[in-house]
Amino acid sequence: MSWVVWLVAGVIIIVIVAFIAILVYYYNRIRVLSNRIEEAWAQIDVQLKKRYDLVPNLVETVKGYAKHERELFERIAEARERMVRGGSREEQMRASNELSSILRSVFAIAEAYPALRASENFKLLQEQLEGIENKIAYARQYYNSSVLEYNNTITTIPGKWFAAGRAKHPFLEIPEAERRPVKVEF
Repeated sequence: MSWVVWLVAGVIIIVIVAFIAILVYYYNRIRVLSNRIEEAWAQIDVQLKKRYDLVPNLVETVKGYAKHERELFERIAEARERMVRGGSREEQMRASNELSSILRSVFAIAEAYPALRASENFKLLQEQLEGIENKIAYARQYYNSSVLEYNNTITTIPGKWFAAGRAKHPFLEIPEAERRPVKVEF
């Protein structure tokens, strides 16, 4: 009879230890995934800052060739300023998306100015901006992958049981305006 009591006690202890181990695992897993999302956002922020610092150099280079495009340069300055003021992640990404769209217009305008296209300074700035844009795209992809993993963990069983009411993180989405081709009019 005593061996039955020991067996039941052993099973109960194993179940309790297993439950605690699962609880600790999911608590830590959700924490790690949440931190990964914050780190992914920080990487986007770093690339946006690099682009922010590079834009004035590009604008100054292009200004000399395209003096009549003052409205475009004003839009760049406004979008750049909104990006820095930011606020929420969504507002920052909206301003960043607008700046990306405007920068594509700048490069399209450069096609009309052969001397500008030939300028070493413009070529270097264009290459740097293209590199930064690629890094921003990768950072956004990494952010969305991190959000997917986190959201899957907190919405599926058993992670849902341990998520303690945590909200899903939103994905970064491409605005409809960026899905359309850039129109350049002279």
